[in-house]
Amino acid sequence: MAREIDLEQWQAELVDAFHWGEQERARTLVATLREAQPRRAQRVLEHMLQSPDGKVRQAAAFGLGELGGSTSAKRLEQQLLLEESRGDHDASSVVQVITQTLSHLKSASARATLVRRLNRLAAGKPVASDVDDLTYAIWRKRHPEMIHAVREALERIAPPASEGLQALLRLLESSPEQLRAWIEDESVPVEQKTKVLTMLDEEVPDELVPLLPSFIFLAGSIIEVASTRKGQERRFCDRLFTLLLLHRERLFPALPFKARTVLREVARSMAAAPEAIRIIKAATLLEYVGHREDADLLAEHKPRDEVLGRVYEDAVEVLRKLPHD
Repeated sequence: MAREIDLEQWQAELVDAFHWGEQERARTLVATLREAQPRRAQRVLEHMLQSPDGKVRQAAAFGLGELGGSTSAKRLEQQLLLEESRGDHDASSVVQVITQTLSHLKSASARATLVRRLNRLAAGKPVASDVDDLTYAIWRKRHPEMIHAVREALERIAPPASEGLQALLRLLESSPEQLRAWIEDESVPVEQKTKVLTMLDEEVPDELVPLLPSFIFLAGSIIEVASTRKGQERRFCDRLFTLLLLHRERLFPALPFKARTVLREVARSMAAAPEAIRIIKAATLLEYVGHREDADLLAEHKPRDEVLGRVYEDAVEVLRKLPHD
């Protein structure tokens, strides 16, 4: 006999979990409703999409993504069009969630929906944030048939809104060997390489993991500038640190010795840079590539701010447990 669920309470809990970024709790709630009332789960979530509250609609879109299937994909495309027509702040936040959700659906129709969304953006004057959200989704759903749509959109969307699309096209069109040559080409502006790094936040395919040393060696070549003033060089290092820490369990073990050595020096430089320049996550990075003696450097340069200082203290604690070299 199916277990009865208080749907009002369930909805409130789902909205709360999604709002606070507790996606595992949100997934569990959706799974619980699907198992207890499989025939009602889809209807309940679709009804939530009619709410005037954007937070409720965001949670519903996420829930439909968890259910998956062509029915959910079709309903999400319909909702995407409705939210675009609303055009307010709440609607924009729901569009963002739907776009992310479509990128995770296995339905082939989800890919076509993203392309249609791109075409609609290209027909207007989109802001960079909307284009970037979509480029991340397309990268996750990447497929050769999407290249033509990206090229066409680039012809109609002007910089700076098109910069993310340009990075996406670079990744879609280039082989790993071509990408390595591009990264190592000193004539290519560092900001273009930063955009590609940012795109990889979403997903680093296995075939691109061997390119990480090239990014790290580039950081090593610009660290003197990056650690002394704000600019594109510092931003590149910041995005490199972000990428590595986002996928830490997978990427750090894959780094060869020389790349780890250079990365350690880059992190040390940024951790000890003037407080207005330094990248705090450099301290966390040293937990993975640092040596025991790096604890002294972090202790010496610990920020005065209590919260930021705690990041350094945590790294010092980890490093001091390492064996002597």
